[in-house]
Amino acid sequence: MSDSEKHSPYGRVASVEELGLKIRSKRKHLGLTLEYLAGLSGIGIRYLSELERGKKTIELGKALRVMNSLGLDLFVKPKGGIRDGGHHA
Repeated sequence: MSDSEKHSPYGRVASVEELGLKIRSKRKHLGLTLEYLAGLSGIGIRYLSELERGKKTIELGKALRVMNSLGLDLFVKPKGGIRDGGHHA
């Protein structure tokens, strides 16, 4: 991943570190402080700071609330290479 991709709020996310970088990038692009975004999304400042730093044990529900507050969506799509084979859960 190039530096410009890392610091863009958009694109593929393959790790919690990349997710954190994208969230931080979008927050800064919007000119929001950690404190403001924490209040806007109902999330603690400490959690938000850890999320942006790529803490491995993030709570997905909280991360999604932060992303929603920033106007970001999460999509799941096939990666390729692994076939469904018709099996359903």
